[in-house]
Amino acid sequence: MREIIFDTETTGFDPRNGDRLVEIGCVELIDRRETGVTFHAYFNPERDMPAAAEAVHGLSIQFLSDKPLFATRVDELIEFLGDAPLVAHNAAFDFGFVNAEFARAGRPALDMARMCCTVQMARKLHPGAKHSLDALCTRYGIDRSHRVKHGALLDAELLAHLYIEMTGGRQIGLGLAAAASVSVSIDVATPAASREPDRPFREPRPHMASAAERARHAEFVAGLNQPLWLDTV
Repeated sequence: MREIIFDTETTGFDPRNGDRLVEIGCVELIDRRETGVTFHAYFNPERDMPAAAEAVHGLSIQFLSDKPLFATRVDELIEFLGDAPLVAHNAAFDFGFVNAEFARAGRPALDMARMCCTVQMARKLHPGAKHSLDALCTRYGIDRSHRVKHGALLDAELLAHLYIEMTGGRQIGLGLAAAASVSVSIDVATPAASREPDRPFREPRPHMASAAERARHAEFVAGLNQPLWLDTV
């Protein structure tokens, strides 16, 4: 199954108030394994960059001023996303900004049914715990030492690792699920000897200690010097 893990950086918190998308990073997974295929782009927001937002992601308006407008790469992004499920951390935020940009570019909105939110997953898995990307990476032992500021592609890559761990770990992509789904039918009415003719038949082994074995055990116990269990008597 193909899935896209993605993250965005913006000028603020609400596209309805004029905030814009300035960066998007997408990571492709197939059967819960990273393929190495990504999509990453910066966009000119056609507005100023608030200092609070720049402090989070480090993207200045000077840096973004020569970047393409979202509309110039929207079709490339749509083609990359395809019809795959879309996974994001606090996904409603990212979906809101992407759909606002799609609307400006005259493209249909992303179907919210495609949305998978790892914050909601974390709340179910770890109620009462911290659910930030940093906190969850720490919980799952994911190295984020290279994350100085937020970055859409970097955060999408970290989220891909986190999502894999939260959904069962790397073993999902190793074919175990497919192997487990294979149905094996054995005719229980057929004696084992006839199913495996090359294997010699062995009589059932008695598991009860014999009288001689019990006597030897009692003699051994009697000869122990101050056994520990007597301290509790």
